[in-house]
Amino acid sequence: MVKIKIPYHKSFVEAELPKRNLLAILESKLHDYKTEQSEAHIVEEALDNPIGSRSLEELVMGKKDVVIITSDHTRPLPSKITMPILLNRIRKANPDIDVKILVATGFHRAPTKQELLDRFGPEIVEREKIIIHDSRDEKNLIEIGALPSGGTLRINKVAVETELLIAEGFIEPHFFAGFSGGRKSVLPGIASLKTIMANHCAEFIDHAHSRTGVLEDNPIHRDMIYAAKLAKLSFILNVVLDGNKKIIKAFAGDAEKAHEAGCSFVSELSQVKAAKADIVISSNGGYPLDQNIYQAVKGMTAAEATCKDGGIIIMVAACSDGHGGQSFYENLACAKSPEEILEKVAKVPKEETVPDQWQFQILARVLSKFKVIFVSDMCDPQLIKQMHMDHAYTLQEAITKALEIKGEDATVTVIPDGVSVIVR
Repeated sequence: MVKIKIPYHKSFVEAELPKRNLLAILESKLHDYKTEQSEAHIVEEALDNPIGSRSLEELVMGKKDVVIITSDHTRPLPSKITMPILLNRIRKANPDIDVKILVATGFHRAPTKQELLDRFGPEIVEREKIIIHDSRDEKNLIEIGALPSGGTLRINKVAVETELLIAEGFIEPHFFAGFSGGRKSVLPGIASLKTIMANHCAEFIDHAHSRTGVLEDNPIHRDMIYAAKLAKLSFILNVVLDGNKKIIKAFAGDAEKAHEAGCSFVSELSQVKAAKADIVISSNGGYPLDQNIYQAVKGMTAAEATCKDGGIIIMVAACSDGHGGQSFYENLACAKSPEEILEKVAKVPKEETVPDQWQFQILARVLSKFKVIFVSDMCDPQLIKQMHMDHAYTLQEAITKALEIKGEDATVTVIPDGVSVIVR
């Protein structure tokens, strides 16, 4: 027997699997990347050596204000480290500058006070001007142009009205934008609901290049890059994290060039060769990305890339926050089958994209090809079943079920952290 250990919530779950069944374990080399430098030193070094840009200090000189876009509670960005460094450098160069922190929620719910404290620490939460973006709040959105796809670009007016717009974030593989980080701080981060809908339309989600680790000819990425330019995103600090959510690398400078450098680094260490199996076990890498089923779709796409047709995906995610999106849930629960969803979505015009469409489209795509056994003891089993998935309370229970269906000689591929790998 071999022991399998999978991230789950803020810990791990374990199970045993007969050795004969285990085909492969697919892990990002990022998790094994070693550095002797402290997290703070890595960030400082990146800021000392900006890519394709003047230094942050030079950019803030003479400016009356600056807006720092940051990630919301669904992303494991270690802002307790990065934000104090950014604030210190900004104020050292320009003590009188007005600083606002804009939380890029995209289409997510607003973070709670506790989630802000967890992200930034009490000192920043109590002392700094923190603005929570709301994609539906039209009075606080301004149109700044049109995207290559034809969609109208409306973003938070706080970002438009500032003299200097910068962003912090982190880079990891992304299941349809190619990679997170960089330009995503603007779109979807601080964009209007309608803008996000147009960018996440069915046509683009279905595009062959809208996949994990792919930027070239990716129509979603193309819109995002253009949006960042129109918004005048002048400088970014993006970090790369290991499996323990610790900073192992940082990239700072021009919004496009620094991001590209970061993506190349992540790509080199995250690519793994597919090992086609009857059963694939995946996760979302634990908290905070496994808070809901909505986010868990990301980890499923890694399994999708290495599961045999008609195979079984075992998805391990706590989902203490439930489904993660009402529209996401309703469109799945109200459909007779995943195929029905795909047929419906294919007929939706770009400008009529509905909230969460991209997420239930991708999940329906996965469910149309594979049986999914969802492992959680924090989420309502009935909710999971309503969304066309099987439920198991433990990983061991799920493995037992899967082997009963596929046979005692079925092959199993394990992806301990599905959001950290690019499966080729």
